[in-house]
Amino acid sequence: MALKRMDNMGIVVEDLGATIDFFVELGLELEGRATIEGEWAGRVTGLGDQHVEIAMMRTPDGHSRLELSRFLRPAVVADHRNAPVNALGYLRAMFTVDDIDDTLKRLQARGGRLVGEVVRYKDVYRLCYIRGPEGLLIGLAQELG
Repeated sequence: MALKRMDNMGIVVEDLGATIDFFVELGLELEGRATIEGEWAGRVTGLGDQHVEIAMMRTPDGHSRLELSRFLRPAVVADHRNAPVNALGYLRAMFTVDDIDDTLKRLQARGGRLVGEVVRYKDVYRLCYIRGPEGLLIGLAQELG
């Protein structure tokens, strides 16, 4: 049996509203919000009885999604938000944008902070990393030519 697709990537946050606003500003669409709770959900995650608020964000082309989660129960147990780019585990999500300078300006107005600088990779891309809400590491790529 072959792999069909990747449905989404999950990110756990404390401030769901601010994180939704940030990703909407980036260009993702809020597909929906829900509360997931109960023993059935805990059987999937291995966390037992849980209560989680989620928001599903969709890219404009409809092919990719981010699932943002805010755990009410059980409590969050680890914090990787300020890990550097070379940390083990979740690294970053990369998004292709039309205009990296305009995108940076809009995201900085929502608290985004440039990591390093915007660089040019050959004549193919302009690239940068930013820290979004809660220190989430986001990559931006602008295709050239």
